[in-house]
Amino acid sequence: MALKKFKPVTAGTRWRIGNAYAEVTTNIPEKSLLETKGRTGGRNSSGHMTMRYNGGGHKKKYRVIDFKRNKMGIEATVKSIEYDPNRSSFIALVEYTDGEKRYIIAPQGLQVGNKVISGNDVAPEIGNALQMKNMPLGINIHNIEMQPGQGGKLARSAGSSAQLTNKEDKYAVLKMPSGELRKVLINCFATVGVVGNSDHSLQSMGKAGRNRWRGIRPRTRGVAMNPVDHPMGGGEGKASGGQPRSRNSQYSRGLKTRAKGKGSDKQIIQRKSGNKLTTQG
Repeated sequence: MALKKFKPVTAGTRWRIGNAYAEVTTNIPEKSLLETKGRTGGRNSSGHMTMRYNGGGHKKKYRVIDFKRNKMGIEATVKSIEYDPNRSSFIALVEYTDGEKRYIIAPQGLQVGNKVISGNDVAPEIGNALQMKNMPLGINIHNIEMQPGQGGKLARSAGSSAQLTNKEDKYAVLKMPSGELRKVLINCFATVGVVGNSDHSLQSMGKAGRNRWRGIRPRTRGVAMNPVDHPMGGGEGKASGGQPRSRNSQYSRGLKTRAKGKGSDKQIIQRKSGNKLTTQG
């Protein structure tokens, strides 16, 4: 991916670092794969605000993505690489030999005209989907299922991938993007390659208005509030704050938020902190 640094011709472009969209080949989505997407503005069914700093933004439609890759043994040709407003990664429109069209997450290196295929005995090449038991060790994969037939759940955002490090009986050992080592059933499907648009996190909005276009409203700092509104509020001048925490006093650093005794604990070999779990089963 290529980034574009704008010249400071206006105040909004002075700090803006945007996407050059070099990989994107069209700005017209496939109409048959679009669905309407409503917005709540952070309100519940009673009209009460339950999520702050949420509202406005540009209209957008949902692109139906094929996370299951369950069209086995039928080759598909990549027709276009497109921008998706609902996710950080780019998506690829593929057309199967029987005429059906689907969207998939676009991995790095996938280009228009390339062939992709799903199946148990396909080659582990970029864009192909197969069971992890048929993949070589050390390969980078994304869109990984957690249960067979469930559809990809892991490593789907821009630039992310997991590495297949080992195979143990009925489990594959994956090194996750966070550094965590965990076991996933070896007959789960995954797609070969690293998700594209890897420089997504290096972009800079440049002005507050661009976040408003995304549906993000201005956020009030906790230290600027009164004590009745936030645990970090109050005080004379800037003599306030303390340990960074949320509005309901949950610490933002160092607090473990994972539920104790969670069922999937036994699948985690090593946490991202480097500590091994003591609840190995």
